[in-house]
Amino acid sequence: MSSKYTAPEFSPRFLLPRYWGVLLLVAVAKLCSMLPWKLQFWLGKLLGRLSMKLMPKRRRTIASNLALCFPDMPLKQRQQLERENIDNTGLALFETAMAWFWSDARVRRHIRCEGLAHLDTLKTQGRGVLLVAVHSLNLELGGRAFGLHVSGLGVYRPNNNPCFDYFQYRGRTRGGHEMIHRRDVKSMLTSLRRGECVWYAPDQDYGPRRHAFAPLFAVSQACTTTGTSLLVDATDCAIVPFTMVRDDNTGHYTLTLREPLVDVFPKNDPEAGARFINHVVEASILAAPGQYMWLHRRFKTRPEGQPSLY
Repeated sequence: MSSKYTAPEFSPRFLLPRYWGVLLLVAVAKLCSMLPWKLQFWLGKLLGRLSMKLMPKRRRTIASNLALCFPDMPLKQRQQLERENIDNTGLALFETAMAWFWSDARVRRHIRCEGLAHLDTLKTQGRGVLLVAVHSLNLELGGRAFGLHVSGLGVYRPNNNPCFDYFQYRGRTRGGHEMIHRRDVKSMLTSLRRGECVWYAPDQDYGPRRHAFAPLFAVSQACTTTGTSLLVDATDCAIVPFTMVRDDNTGHYTLTLREPLVDVFPKNDPEAGARFINHVVEASILAAPGQYMWLHRRFKTRPEGQPSLY
């Protein structure tokens, strides 16, 4: 595999009826992205509430994750957080359209960046940077905004639908990013050794391959990828946590690069590394817990012999 993911090209077969649904979805998304932000915000909340009525399992997943992670939170507060998250889940579709179709000028008007100077310092040291993100619902927009300031490489999972993958790739690289296939570890290591920035999100449950069980909030054994240890052990890169938070009152976003974590990650100990990175993930989620992707079944992989948490 090449060092960077090969850009998918548009194919005439995408005009066949089997892909009309994708083409319609993309067309509607582009049209919606042209609406005033306040109208998109209102429509997004409405869409989120409607979608959860149509997908009750997803709503139960959100409620279960919040109960598992925050068992001591008062019930009313947790229910309010659930409602907020449902609204934000619908808005995420509009934020993805913003990321893929907004002009650079419009992105700049809505997003303020903090902490970019950290990357300048690391660059002068010739040190690779592992940008640790979490799956916030506005992650696509965060990636677009980041690309306007600093070039980077995103770890990419191609979509199973080739037509949708074409538009997804175009949207994600519009901000200046290049992509590395998520299984192309060799290219990730090469990029970090060259002093480049690699965008990485270790917060989800990726299954039992290359994993360790480590605490995450109140869940004592969360299946956590040990990929962070692999990358840091082999390259001595710096870890820079990344968050993207929306202010509902103003419609503006703050992209924040937190203080770099240099020479503090536990080396050659994947289990300790998993515990360490989960603390980083927790802090990033708590920056805006209502804007996190709680609909993902984060704790689906359990230690052998233990029952499902769902």
